[in-house]
Amino acid sequence: MTPFTTEEKLKHFLEASIESATNQSTQIIDDYSKALQILFEDHKIDAQRKAELQIRLGRESLEREMNKELFREQLRIKREMTKKQTALKSMLFSEIEEHLVEYMTTKEYQELLIRQIKEAAHFAGTDDIMIYIDPSDADRLKELEDATKAHLTVSDTEFMGGTRAVIQSRNILIDNSFETKLKEAKEAFSFLIN
Repeated sequence: MTPFTTEEKLKHFLEASIESATNQSTQIIDDYSKALQILFEDHKIDAQRKAELQIRLGRESLEREMNKELFREQLRIKREMTKKQTALKSMLFSEIEEHLVEYMTTKEYQELLIRQIKEAAHFAGTDDIMIYIDPSDADRLKELEDATKAHLTVSDTEFMGGTRAVIQSRNILIDNSFETKLKEAKEAFSFLIN
């Protein structure tokens, strides 16, 4: 082997240095690329997670808004139904009152009064009883007393027909007035909704 000249040594040193630098830079670039790829994958996963979270939060927010809107609409419909039901109930009971006024002109109403008076007197037995008739029935007083053999009193206050009776000794009120019956029917009345 022949010894190298200085120029050859320099050339060999230069080539070795360039090869070493090239290998080092390739290694650095590969390492940097791998680190960037890992960062990129982490960033993709993080971005995907954030996007999914944002979508989920957005969906939940929309669902809450939809539920609020649905509740508001249900409330509005319920109020509207209540208004309609109240109006219908009022119309129905106005019509019933008209029929009661018509009924009060019939023979059946006269018979009802007689039956109510007799039942109240029978219930009282030997106790004193005050039986009241409505002021609108004042013209029937004599006829009712004759038919029932009971002492009747025309009430100071109107109660839409029927009778009321008081047994003081037992603290009992027998209320067969149309006013009370109508009030009870109004309170008990409700629409059946399927």
